[in-house]
Amino acid sequence: MPAAPTPLEPTTGQGVLHLFCRAAPAASGEAVRAAVKAAEADGVHVVPVATLGHKADLALMALCPDLWRLRALQTSVAAAGLEVVDSYVSLTELSEYAQGVPEELRQARLWPELPPEGKRAWCFYPMSKRREEEGRNWYRLAYDDRKSLMYEHGASGRRFAGRVLQVVTGSTGLDDFEWGVTLFAVHPDDLKEVVYTMRFDEASARYGEFGPFTTGMVGSLDEVLDSVGIA
Repeated sequence: MPAAPTPLEPTTGQGVLHLFCRAAPAASGEAVRAAVKAAEADGVHVVPVATLGHKADLALMALCPDLWRLRALQTSVAAAGLEVVDSYVSLTELSEYAQGVPEELRQARLWPELPPEGKRAWCFYPMSKRREEEGRNWYRLAYDDRKSLMYEHGASGRRFAGRVLQVVTGSTGLDDFEWGVTLFAVHPDDLKEVVYTMRFDEASARYGEFGPFTTGMVGSLDEVLDSVGIA
């Protein structure tokens, strides 16, 4: 057996891999379970999601400091017969506008405990900030102006405390957008309400660019596999 690669880890936080999969006819539930079990034994935290709509049948949100272990999970689920139809790569991070937060909040952002209890409604979307020259270039704003806008944006999100958990991960230089946003909520309409509400903040209304949304339900791996017809 070849030696495991030398771990590749960020200096802070951990890698995050969203795998969006289709249940191919050859998919083996036993092999998928074995792949996830092996990954979890190797320090990878996996959140299974049964997705709605045509984009995918299921999603696996995986977190681990070592990117090689995330790659191993991706290889294993493909070998188990799942077709990876989309993916997103990012890192947990502490925003440049939140460097002074208490240590408890810092750890929660870098090492989130997922899935949160009682929040089984789920969605994921990527987003970036606009770079247009006609007054909508986020990166031409002064730091203090950006910080003020993000504080307003954060205040809107905090109105949903207890109903929605937002996990924002950084992907600048790693994937097509600059952030990945994963939402866990008590009810599916909580997802709709929080996104709608926060889009009125200037940071989103004037400067936000959103990618495609994928929605689903968090469950145990057995629940998710059963829902998509994989024995």
